[in-house]
Amino acid sequence: MLELSVIVPVFNERDNIPPLLAEIAGALRDHIAFEIIYIDDDSSDDSRAVLEAERARYPELRILRHLTRSGQSTAVWNGVRAAKAPWIATLDGDGQNDPADIPRLLAARGAAAADVRLFAGWRTTRRDSFNKRISSRIANAVRSRMLRDATPDTGCGLKLFERETFLRLPYFDHMHRYLPALVKRAGFTCQSVPVGHRPRTAGVSKYGMLDRLWVGLADLRGVAWLMRRAKVTRVEEL
Repeated sequence: MLELSVIVPVFNERDNIPPLLAEIAGALRDHIAFEIIYIDDDSSDDSRAVLEAERARYPELRILRHLTRSGQSTAVWNGVRAAKAPWIATLDGDGQNDPADIPRLLAARGAAAADVRLFAGWRTTRRDSFNKRISSRIANAVRSRMLRDATPDTGCGLKLFERETFLRLPYFDHMHRYLPALVKRAGFTCQSVPVGHRPRTAGVSKYGMLDRLWVGLADLRGVAWLMRRAKVTRVEEL
């Protein structure tokens, strides 16, 4: 029985697909029953062809493709819906997250309380450009002040969470940036786990500083409203 579904959204990451697949398989084979779900967000390069060629090498690999470009949150959401395992690990497709850290998140889950349903990677040392680091620092500070989600790094693509809990969260574009707050809103808790971070070795970043800041500011008010309107009531059967 599958225990873990690893979800990787990609858009024009053809050169990063083979090495990342090899690292995921190397980190998890012989340790846990898993599947790998790649979601191609209507890439304009040959990412789809590369994925199809790699499928012969990795029987764990499943491939989903968006017929129109829909963004990272929708790719993750569709991947979770298609997943067959009760727990989900997510990775960015650019290779900056290290799959060797997935076992670290699984170990944290094994030692955590039952109400912890999200284990968020915390990039204690960033390997990004100056602009990207500054935009993330500003976004994290503003988000933390408004949402009080007690998470130092919500932008890390490496996360481990329960599938059932995720599917109970409100879905909207860019929701992946707010998973700790949304999990808290659902009545559960999140634990941050220090993980590594690597420089991008192929391809280019899909977002600039202004993209991150304006998208974050536009969504923050909506998420803050959701947090204020949340009501979690414990129920017992008599």
